[in-house]
Amino acid sequence: MGRPKSSKVMTAAQAVEQFVHDGDTMVVGNYTEASPLALIFEVLRQKKKGMTLFSQSGNMDAEILVGGGCIDRMVSAFVHKWGGRAGGSMISRYQEAGKLEVEDYTNFTYNAMLAAGAAGFSYMQVLPSIMDTDVFHQRGFMGDKKFGVLTCPFTGQKTPVVPAANPDICLLHVQRADKYGNAQHWGGLGSTVHACLASTRIIVSCEEIVDHEVVRSSPHHTIVPDFRVDAVVEEPWGAHPMELPGYYSTDMNMLGFFSHFNSLEGGMAEWLEEWVYHLPDRASYIQRYIETFGNQILQGCQARPYYSAPTNYGIGMRSLWNAEGKNPGMNLDFEAHEKLILEKGDLVHD
Repeated sequence: MGRPKSSKVMTAAQAVEQFVHDGDTMVVGNYTEASPLALIFEVLRQKKKGMTLFSQSGNMDAEILVGGGCIDRMVSAFVHKWGGRAGGSMISRYQEAGKLEVEDYTNFTYNAMLAAGAAGFSYMQVLPSIMDTDVFHQRGFMGDKKFGVLTCPFTGQKTPVVPAANPDICLLHVQRADKYGNAQHWGGLGSTVHACLASTRIIVSCEEIVDHEVVRSSPHHTIVPDFRVDAVVEEPWGAHPMELPGYYSTDMNMLGFFSHFNSLEGGMAEWLEEWVYHLPDRASYIQRYIETFGNQILQGCQARPYYSAPTNYGIGMRSLWNAEGKNPGMNLDFEAHEKLILEKGDLVHD
């Protein structure tokens, strides 16, 4: 039990306006699947500027943030090259034009930065083999702070380390959450958990907001606890056109459409105008999709059911808190119990 909680439910517009600021370091919490595109579209609509993006696998999310002029710098382990080697990538175009700085890491070293930040460390050791690569030797805007080298106190060997990453804001999309912010996700995680827990602020969008009892019945799915979350946004199809396990698959129709526009001179600006700026929210985006491609194609992306077996979390020990939120032995609720500890010290005698 804990203190009484309040709802953190907002619209995407409200959440982004309140918690995403110009100049922020922003991390996309998801790894390829479950991309928080509804939230990213809202960042674009509000024309946030001067941001640094952390993205383990930059895909459509990174591409449109760069194309929309939100991002000046980017830290990544992988970037999908829209248009292939022949071009068509906004990230490549902006790099070549000197309008975007990119710092390259491997998947392991990128994750290590966020893991250090989540744990409260200032740095984390990584594998020595990284010192034999251009990833270690080629430095961009992070310069000498991209990697460090320490002497191991046990072996005396030179040991590379990466600095902790603590982004200002994390955007996350999950399958479900409760109104307090407990976010539940299943599927590929990548750097998702560390990205959230390393960040100062977290906005969670979800396919559906469920009752708190649903969350309590499946605690193993909760990847971010409510006390770390600043806002909860219910956004059906919030990751579209990327996939979300249990809800929908990747919409290759829209990605092909997007890739075509990206290959054209000025095509990204045209795509953003039609699919982001001209539409006020995710619901209007989905309606526009249906009008353009048909509801049958959209529904064809829905996932086929494949359920896991239920799990029994029951225990024989009596809880320290009853259904009324009181400690049976002292007949005190949590707030009164905490007050008594503050008054009497950690050891409380009846």
